[in-house]
Amino acid sequence: EGDDLFPEGPNGTEFSDYDYIDTWKAMEELHRKGLAKSIGISNFNKRQVERLLENCTIVPVTNQVECHPYLNQKKLIEFCTSRGIIITAYSPLGSKNSPWAKPGDVWLLDDPRLKPIAEKLRKTPAQIVLRYQIQRGLITIPKSINKNRMAENMQIFDFELSSDDMAHINSFNCNKRLCPFVEFKDHKYYPFNDEY
Repeated sequence: EGDDLFPEGPNGTEFSDYDYIDTWKAMEELHRKGLAKSIGISNFNKRQVERLLENCTIVPVTNQVECHPYLNQKKLIEFCTSRGIIITAYSPLGSKNSPWAKPGDVWLLDDPRLKPIAEKLRKTPAQIVLRYQIQRGLITIPKSINKNRMAENMQIFDFELSSDDMAHINSFNCNKRLCPFVEFKDHKYYPFNDEY
């Protein structure tokens, strides 16, 4: 179904049957030709990263994954870091407007457990969460179209969270994925069926 450029499955969802290894080999060729400075992956789980590493000549620079205190990705971060792959955290502020949000979900930045740290350091909850990711050694890419929030998001390098603050924020983890891409859950390479 669908046309050649946008093949569709039975439910109308676009899909690709290409093996990601083949795609990676094409990306490696672009890198070798100087057409890409760095190449990376997104939403790969441990098993997929292992398979890629067994079949590649260039190690991905980064694995871009959803990462915030409710889904802190500790095991995946440790695994990727041990293989020389940096984690880039998308939706680091919890993706308030996620199409998969459920009624009654608490938005991360409204979580009352953040308030005491923010007040103590005279920072916003967003700044606390972004600093948390930076101190974990992650590349963090918050999305905003609001000029004031963009400026606020940059004001995270003039303070540090204590080890107690970091441990407290780590305790928020409940493996809550806000961007599960459930419309692709039946795809053979759907990454979120594995633990990490």
